[in-house]
Amino acid sequence: MSSLAHEKMIPPDNKRGRHDNNEENEDRLSDLPDCVLLHILSFLNSKHAVQTCVLSPKWKHLWKCIPTLILHSSEFSNAKKLAIFVTKILNLRDTTTPSLHTLDFERLGSFEPQRTLKEIVNYACSHNTQLKQLGICVKGDSSIIFPRISSCQALTSLKLCVYPKGLYSNGKRTLFPKSLNLPALTSLDLTYFAFCASDIADHAEPFSSFNCLNNLIISNCTVMDAPILRISSSTLVNLAMSNNSSDFTKIELFAPSLYTITFDGVPHQRLCGSSLSSIKQVNIEADIFSNTFEELPFVLFSWPQDLINTKSLTVTASNLKILFLVPDLFKAKLPSLLCNLKTLKVCSRMKWPTKLRLTFDTSSNEDTVEKSQPNTRSPPQDNGL
Repeated sequence: MSSLAHEKMIPPDNKRGRHDNNEENEDRLSDLPDCVLLHILSFLNSKHAVQTCVLSPKWKHLWKCIPTLILHSSEFSNAKKLAIFVTKILNLRDTTTPSLHTLDFERLGSFEPQRTLKEIVNYACSHNTQLKQLGICVKGDSSIIFPRISSCQALTSLKLCVYPKGLYSNGKRTLFPKSLNLPALTSLDLTYFAFCASDIADHAEPFSSFNCLNNLIISNCTVMDAPILRISSSTLVNLAMSNNSSDFTKIELFAPSLYTITFDGVPHQRLCGSSLSSIKQVNIEADIFSNTFEELPFVLFSWPQDLINTKSLTVTASNLKILFLVPDLFKAKLPSLLCNLKTLKVCSRMKWPTKLRLTFDTSSNEDTVEKSQPNTRSPPQDNGL
């Protein structure tokens, strides 16, 4: 009893409680160096980054120096608000610090007029010696983009989705220039483009001028006036293709460093070229949406015959269903075709990440290639944004 009474008479340590409350109220985040705070803000889209100006006096102008601009129409209720925000943030950014390394602009739906796109492209070009990563996804005029981005000689990553203007494009693609001078480019991600052949050639060869290219992604693309897409690059390591047109029938690979191929979509094109033996990793999610493509199972079946040095193969259940359409499949000498195979994975289409996409790593100002869920990246509809 006396012991318990004595314990009750001991007064509580209020100093400890006050100390804990002071720690809780202390703004430790604002005490971090500006370079650390700017690194944190680089992960936010620009609208949310600007909103941090109300946190404390130190944050009031910090957003003006962020080296990353992420401007997506999904963050705004309509096109007018997006246009106003773009104009203000570009005009209010700190011009005394050459700090723009990444610009990612996405505008879904119809895009008239083109003033906002011009503002974005012109601002990017005004930082052409610092800009490393540029992403533009719009439904607009490509003539605004290509002549200007050619001046961005420091670009290492370029991601372009440029859908033709108008409510209905009827499958029409945006023309990709036959020559684009970006000497430092290592990663290129293109969606909804048409590659043109020269007047005397039977093939289109749009990537031969990129002397440092490591990663190439082409989605929903086609070839005009030729049956062959030729991919020539001595430095290319990773190639991803998704839902490309049936207008061309062959893909020629002249890329001696090519290691990985990832395919997603209907297998219209046969693979050929001198670089097939260098490919060690293959990821395929093929599909056939119509019984009229009788030759497609044979196209798919020809790939493992051509890629004889593959060590890692990942396929989906849909691939196996397509291969079963090949007559006398089990009479084929599959062990000899896959003699170098070390790993075989069969995955469900709904769960297996099939297609690579180019993403921007804002933490290191370098580009990365990561796996994503299947995505046809079809033309955006006008949703009023």
